[in-house]
Amino acid sequence: MTDSDNAPADIAWLRQLAEENGTGPMRGASILLAAGLIYGVTSLVHWAHMTGLILPQYAAAGIEWLIATGVFLVVCFTISIRLHRAGGVRTGAQRAIGTVWSAVGWGIFALFASMTMVSVRLGADQNGMIFWLVPSIVMVFYGMGWAVTAAMLKSRPLLVLAVGSFLSAPLMGLFAGSAAIYLAYAAALFLLMALPGFLLMRQSKSA
Repeated sequence: MTDSDNAPADIAWLRQLAEENGTGPMRGASILLAAGLIYGVTSLVHWAHMTGLILPQYAAAGIEWLIATGVFLVVCFTISIRLHRAGGVRTGAQRAIGTVWSAVGWGIFALFASMTMVSVRLGADQNGMIFWLVPSIVMVFYGMGWAVTAAMLKSRPLLVLAVGSFLSAPLMGLFAGSAAIYLAYAAALFLLMALPGFLLMRQSKSA
């Protein structure tokens, strides 16, 4: 058997090493950018509803979150198809990162679904405090996502994002009961999701 006969096996072995041990740029950062922008803008719209800048007759208060979720699902589906078609090697770290962010998204969705069921069952007046906790809970979810991503990519800047997300959760609690909480929530989404997603997306393209 010649060296050329071993070439395919050698290439397959090297590919496996790359997939299992390499880190590479983060895939799917555009989804994080989209989430930060869509829900950050929605938070500003909700603040405008609460402060009377948008009159109730022009839009039902709270419906903007359902619209935002629909828009995000369409954008997420489109980006996922594009990434799948692009192909390329996916490392073990990248697969773990994709899994954890998917779990974060589904966890937040399950949270909102559960809160909706509680509201229907008990009435909004009996669980109003829970809704003021939503921004904080979401930022805790994001903190976990960034923490795992930082560990997988061995990145200190991403670890800073995780810490920032965790710290923002109790800080937003200081604004509970006030429309200002949605301004703080929008700022957190722009700075801790949209901006990092944009920078990671640029890094991935340059790589």
